[in-house]
Amino acid sequence: MASASSSLTQEFEDWDRPFTDEELQAIDEAVLQSTTTTDRPFTDEELQAIDDAVSQSTTTADLSFTDDELHAMDDAVSQSTTTTSPSERHVSCSSDYDADEKSRRRLPDSLFIFHPNNTNSNSFSLSPCHRRNRFPSYAFRRSSSTSTCQVMRYPEIAFKGRIVYSRGFDEVEKSAEELLSFVELKRRNGGQAILGFDIEWRPTFRRGVTPRKTAVMQICGDNNVCYVMHVIHSGIPQNLKSLLENPTSVKVGVCIANDAFKIFKDHNVSVKALEDLSDLANHKLGGDCKKWSLSSLTETLICKQLPKPNRIRLGNWETDVLSKEQLHYAATDAFVSWYLYEALQTLPEAENKKIEESVVLSS
Repeated sequence: MASASSSLTQEFEDWDRPFTDEELQAIDEAVLQSTTTTDRPFTDEELQAIDDAVSQSTTTADLSFTDDELHAMDDAVSQSTTTTSPSERHVSCSSDYDADEKSRRRLPDSLFIFHPNNTNSNSFSLSPCHRRNRFPSYAFRRSSSTSTCQVMRYPEIAFKGRIVYSRGFDEVEKSAEELLSFVELKRRNGGQAILGFDIEWRPTFRRGVTPRKTAVMQICGDNNVCYVMHVIHSGIPQNLKSLLENPTSVKVGVCIANDAFKIFKDHNVSVKALEDLSDLANHKLGGDCKKWSLSSLTETLICKQLPKPNRIRLGNWETDVLSKEQLHYAATDAFVSWYLYEALQTLPEAENKKIEESVVLSS
């Protein structure tokens, strides 16, 4: 038995291909059918089932998964009845928010008529969020027949501006130069450039395997233009290095310190002037600290759904040329990071719980 296991492990130790579109679609549908939220990482059990399906395959790595293997993946996700831990989610299935409703902070009406500067024909307006849907507790409802949380579906948000895709060294250098000019113009006008920032890399799906290098870097400074740079092919040119290390432009995103650490590890570049949207949201909204995801924060603040299809999110970001779907996915993430920062900045400070309670009771 040990010999067979060792042989099987050796056979697949160099397996490092992306999932096919059919495989990613099967995983995506399984997650969407799950009773848990669609914005959570796979559990250890689900990852183990996927891992086992790969390890038990007797076909070559270039062939598709068998029906049995895909069924094992599907069962692992659909049979999962537990949610992620409260430390990994911005809200648990308990009624913590409902029990402490009076201490929650009401968001001002001005937030929901927020219009960013530099709007044009490509921009869009967000529908006002109804008052009862402004808090996480109302974004989820408890099923009458189960104890799991059901997700309310909001309209999807998407970037409607121009996407500048750069792949080669010279193209990325030019994109970074344009962003540096944008930052300098903001400075000359007495302002500060806020850059929505995110990265993508090719997943490995194998435990113990070193993560792949950062493949894509997306940066957005307004609702007009978003830059998607395919740095796995270009590397980090000097202009991009200068932009990332520029302390006068604030890079904003969720868990952005982790992205900065990965960039330093992958490309030996220090990303400076970071602002974590999760920390900012906790500071502005008050109450107990939550570990927000970009999707959950989007739903809570502006009542929009941020699409996260697994066939794109878990796809091959090292491909020669990014697809249209990959470009829009990357651009939307960076844009939403910028937009949520601007929205959060319109909120007054939440100094302490007592003040929050008095605001709620007096309104």
